[in-house]
Amino acid sequence: MATIRVGTFNVENLFERPRAMSGQIGAGGSTVLDAHARLGGLLEEELYTPDVREQILAHLATLGLLRSDSAALAVLRQVRGRLLKRTGSLSAGTAETRVVASGRGDWVGWVDLVKDRVDELAMAHTARVIADVDADVLAVVEAESRVALKHFTDAGVVTRTGRPVYPHVMVIDGNDDRGIDVGLLTTKRATLRDIRTHVDDRDSSGRLIFGRDCPEYAVETAGGTRLTVLVNHFKSKGYGTQRESDATRRRQASRVAAIYRDLRARGQENVVVVGDLNDTPDSVPLRPLLERTDLRDVTTHPAFVGDGRPGTYANGTAGQKIDYVLLSPALFERTVGGSVFRRGVWGGTNGTLFEHYDTMSAPQHAASDHAALYADLDVA
Repeated sequence: MATIRVGTFNVENLFERPRAMSGQIGAGGSTVLDAHARLGGLLEEELYTPDVREQILAHLATLGLLRSDSAALAVLRQVRGRLLKRTGSLSAGTAETRVVASGRGDWVGWVDLVKDRVDELAMAHTARVIADVDADVLAVVEAESRVALKHFTDAGVVTRTGRPVYPHVMVIDGNDDRGIDVGLLTTKRATLRDIRTHVDDRDSSGRLIFGRDCPEYAVETAGGTRLTVLVNHFKSKGYGTQRESDATRRRQASRVAAIYRDLRARGQENVVVVGDLNDTPDSVPLRPLLERTDLRDVTTHPAFVGDGRPGTYANGTAGQKIDYVLLSPALFERTVGGSVFRRGVWGGTNGTLFEHYDTMSAPQHAASDHAALYADLDVA
């Protein structure tokens, strides 16, 4: 039996993370993230109508950027031309901020979220999880960039002789400017052969479908078996209205299902869909993928070894099952094992819900809020 391990792990950034996404910001962070996302779309409008200008100013106020280009959580970059004109003073009660650009063509710029360095012990625990899971093919969610991921694994996930465990590292920058892309790590036992991106896929109305990307990675094992791995990070529930986020995840699930069916129609039997889908198995948004394809969840396989907690996020409740390893029928039949790895997660208020690394003494030391998940496949 020649077994390879295929897994997924949301690392929640490796070196830097937007300050608004940190747990201590709480609900305020969600408001900022919502404003940032909506503002990004408004700034791309060809014409700034009075309504668009009013919305731009409202979101800038939420971000703290109405009177200054710099704030605690965000920075307005005005590279060429001007978006705003600020006059008067707050102390005198004469402060006024106006949108002076007539549309996207009048200026060049954007809004960045301020980032903080990730806790060093948390970084060490992230590397430890990756090393302990020991997957041959590992999908990585929320990596800043390929360079960051390669530096991280080259330095922190190595063999006893100091050689990188993962010589093959790939990340394609997606459509999210917060530095939370998806990527793939593979060992020498699983060589990366081909890549196809879906970063520009659009729906019938012209909207981009994927906030990050849904890259297709063709991987060849040492024995010559080929796998196609689709890595995903669907829209979060953390900001925006539920209706909007549900609709976005449904569009994403439908598109991934279509990509999967196309791969199968072209004769590719060994397909894996992995990542953070940000919704539960019984949710309406995920139905196109989970109920209208023949993909099978590894956690339903008899050889899968769970720990009594069905979820993958935070405390691991049923409502927190949002990370997946989905297998085509051929791979599900060749599954010989699998499990969830939770030792990098801080469980509960005091971290006592389940065993974690003994070097984790506070929530900020956790590798991630997500457990790693994997499947063992006999590819002989």
